[in-house]
Amino acid sequence: MADRATQHPIPSVWARPEHKPDQPTLSRAAIVREAIVMLDAEGIEALSMRKLATRLNAGAASLYRHVATKDELMELAVDEVAAEIHVPSSDGPDWRPAVAEAARSFRTTALRHPWLSSVLGQAGLAYLGPNLMSYSERLATLFAVAGFEDPNGAIDAVLSYVIGMSTTEAAWLLTVARSGESEADFIARLLPAAQQAVDGHEHLAKGYAVTAETIADPVALRDAKFAYALDIVLDGLEVRLTR
Repeated sequence: MADRATQHPIPSVWARPEHKPDQPTLSRAAIVREAIVMLDAEGIEALSMRKLATRLNAGAASLYRHVATKDELMELAVDEVAAEIHVPSSDGPDWRPAVAEAARSFRTTALRHPWLSSVLGQAGLAYLGPNLMSYSERLATLFAVAGFEDPNGAIDAVLSYVIGMSTTEAAWLLTVARSGESEADFIARLLPAAQQAVDGHEHLAKGYAVTAETIADPVALRDAKFAYALDIVLDGLEVRLTR
């Protein structure tokens, strides 16, 4: 078994031992912290091992001693920011408020790091990381205590919604940021074109019949949309639980 593992290693940073730092200032932790700064500021496309090494005043070869590939670096970055996600404890069957808070915290973290949601499905075996594993375990505990026979299925339902919604929302906010305008101003400028596009589509048009007050507070609008659909997901889980 050991020989097979050596000859065919799992392509994940979590499946091999960590190198000891060869410089006091260069460690896996330092590399990941700087990578997250770059990701937050410039996005995934701008991140490269060469640029990262330059920012750390190190040679690329030194980085590769700690992180074998960019994919491994993304696994580490994903798990590092996952530590920011809060899952409240629950000792009884009142699971909905705790799960809703865990979902909101995930969304907040994903919007703070706009690259996160889009790479969760591409970051190799990132779910093996200790922080993501801890997050999943705490969610599983909430569902298990509530009486769900399949806590993992409930987790999949909630996270599929949260990740999908956060990915869309982060992409929208990136579009707004590139415009150089505030979100409210960008919506006001975009709205006539959007209303023209849905003209003749009765049900879609209702969604674009917004008031000036709504446009003035787009954050509240996004929060309300997230909460509404999250309630639908939780309603479905509650039906499954009672059934």
